Amino acid sequence: MTYRTNTELPDSVKANLPSAAQDIYRSAFNNAWQGCRSPAARQALQREELARKVAWAAVKRRYERVGDGWKPKH
Repeated sequence: MTYRTNTELPDSVKANLPSAAQDIYRSAFNNAWQGCRSPAARQALQREELARKVAWAAVKRRYERVGDGWKPKH
């Protein structure tokens, strides 16, 4: 399960992140999903959870939550 475009992202991501941060999320999620080869994470649910965590970590490296929105870090 990978995302081809930002419109396919979960509503929680689309509603909260600016488009550039959505790009980061999508790229990190897709890379983590495709790179997840460990036997313990092969089940789809575990694999998706791991990919989501990686994607949010990638976003948080470049963006910070300010009030109800996300802004690029300086």
